[in-house]
Amino acid sequence: MCGIAGFFSLRPVDPAIPAAMLAELGRRGPDASNQLLLDPALTPLAAGPAHNALLHARLSIIDPRPTANQPMSDAAGQVWICYNGEVYDWEADKAELEAAGATFRTHSDTEFILNGYLAWGIDGLLARLRGMFAFAILDTRSGKAHLARDRMGEKPLVYSLLDGNFAFGSLVRAVLPFLPRDQRGFSPEGVDAFLAHRYIPSPGTIFQRMNRLENGYCLEFDLHTRQLKKRRYWQPEAESGDWLQELDRAVAMRTVADRPLGVLLSGGIDSTAIASRLASQNLTRFSSFTAAFPGSSLDESDDAADSARRMGLDNIKIAMPDNLAADFDRIVADLDQPFADPSSFPTWYLAREVTRHVKVVLVGDGGDELLAGYKRVGKHLRTRWRRRLQLPLAIKPALDGKQGKLCAELSMSWLDAYSLRFSGLTPGQRLFLQGGKPLRRICYWRAPDDIGPDAANGKPGLRDLQAVDFANYLPDYILQKSDLCTMAHGLEGRAPLLDHRFYQRLLALDGKERYTQPAKLMFRRAMHPALPADFFQRKKRGFNPPLKGWLRASLAPRFDGLGQRLAALTAGQLDAGAVDAFARAYRDGAEHLAEQMLQLLILDQSLGQLQRLAAA
Repeated sequence: MCGIAGFFSLRPVDPAIPAAMLAELGRRGPDASNQLLLDPALTPLAAGPAHNALLHARLSIIDPRPTANQPMSDAAGQVWICYNGEVYDWEADKAELEAAGATFRTHSDTEFILNGYLAWGIDGLLARLRGMFAFAILDTRSGKAHLARDRMGEKPLVYSLLDGNFAFGSLVRAVLPFLPRDQRGFSPEGVDAFLAHRYIPSPGTIFQRMNRLENGYCLEFDLHTRQLKKRRYWQPEAESGDWLQELDRAVAMRTVADRPLGVLLSGGIDSTAIASRLASQNLTRFSSFTAAFPGSSLDESDDAADSARRMGLDNIKIAMPDNLAADFDRIVADLDQPFADPSSFPTWYLAREVTRHVKVVLVGDGGDELLAGYKRVGKHLRTRWRRRLQLPLAIKPALDGKQGKLCAELSMSWLDAYSLRFSGLTPGQRLFLQGGKPLRRICYWRAPDDIGPDAANGKPGLRDLQAVDFANYLPDYILQKSDLCTMAHGLEGRAPLLDHRFYQRLLALDGKERYTQPAKLMFRRAMHPALPADFFQRKKRGFNPPLKGWLRASLAPRFDGLGQRLAALTAGQLDAGAVDAFARAYRDGAEHLAEQMLQLLILDQSLGQLQRLAAA
């Protein structure tokens, strides 16, 4: 698990630029930091300026010896890899490579990926990888660079192609120093997309000249022609077999590490299922960690501690702070670009404390997307009657989000309107805050590549809503939060429920088994027998912080001058008077605007930080 970056430039690059790019990756990889500089002929240089570079900041989990540091090359020094992630269950493939003559100097998965590429090429390699990854492989023999992001989107990859100059990185902030100063402008579409969704869906970013690679996609950059090709390398396919056996394999293979490992445990179904499978395989030497919200009705820590005790796991409760003032700026910076999931804050605090005990944790991400666990899915399905109905209704500016929401929904296709079930500011609020100027788009979610036949015939249903979540909400919201908040503290999170072989087993199930009321009843098979009989009847509480208290106390000083700052940062895209009117409405008692108010505060802080970086 690491941070990666690099560039392939037509011009010599000032040594300060790769140094700045590498510095932005530091928190992701606290154990080692290295760079490979190359001249135009792709020959390594002792020092810059260089035309090409691979940069790596390492969090060492497997084979922590310096010999496993990156960038790493083959024995001939012709192929180099820069890799972030963790792949699993590759021992049999390694034996096959060794039988064919490959040599290994380390026992790291980095070297396995490198040797796999040499033996099988990029397509053969990607077909065999099981796990999470974002990597760049530079093949000096062909003069091509191959970049890829894992199937589910657990690891991030940002890139920029400008006038034949290509750069990439784990973070927006790691790519930014490479861009010419006059090409560092914010994207108006990125600002509006953030207002709409609380984050910026792929392939967009907050910068006009940067893109985010979608999950399950790969890139090929030709250093001779300066052409970039993008394609999807994976389509999920149903795979018959016992899903519980596959889940056990997915859990067991993710316990392999050369650093201490634990499990994040809430009171919910998904993380408890993971802990149950650990216990069923007698893997109870690992501690569990639980976020506690003392005095809150949302606190699940007692339930989690009781579950851990019943399963034979140690449990450590970590109390969340009630004051954000000291950490707000740092957390927003660690979120890389505007990102406004309220649960990012407790996730960040939880990771900060957990990394003092372990360096790897198993997490329960993915269960709601796999098994339609979100309430919004059922709510939207109840409106299927209007799937072919789309009306040319005008959306009007409105400070209160409740006004005009139905009008906006009916003006969209039924599938696109699903985005309004989980949104930031409504279309009417976005119009209000942007001075009534026409919206560029109502929805920025991308259409999934694997849309079902019912949707193609104008009758989308449950599986199509899940496909939309898998293309958008899971990789760019849930997993972006998980990656950024854990890696900010040098902590590796592993998600067994997102193992692609396990997912393909679920695709083969009958819908009645996979989709139940209440949701996830199929996980009863996975649960430890000592858990309470009423476990599946417990109310879903989520992972929500005391947001209203934060806004009334530690974040309150940030309201002053907010409109003027946001108007300046967005070059007038946001209207100062409208922003201040929105803030006044919240201060005067419109508590239902709390999450949207947090969005605006995060946008202010994030854009301010990025503007300063862009000017440096």
